[in-house]
Amino acid sequence: MMDTDKVRERKKNEISDYFRLGAVFTYFIRVFRNDPDSKASFNLRMMHGINKISILMFLFAVIFWTVKRLFF
Repeated sequence: MMDTDKVRERKKNEISDYFRLGAVFTYFIRVFRNDPDSKASFNLRMMHGINKISILMFLFAVIFWTVKRLFF
C-alpha cells in the first residue's frame, strides 16, 4: 500500500514539473540584464540580442492582438 502512494506522489510531481514556468520567467528577466562577471563570446551576445528582439516582438504582438480583440 505504501509503495503505490509513493508511485502516485512521484507521478504527481512529474506531471507538475511540466507546468513549472519559473525557469522560463527568470530567463526573461535575466536576458535583459548585463552580467558584468561573465565574459560572453560574440556568438552568445548575438544569441541574447536576438532573444531580446524575439521576446519584445512577441509581447508587442500579444498586446496588439488583445487590444484589437477587446476594442475592435
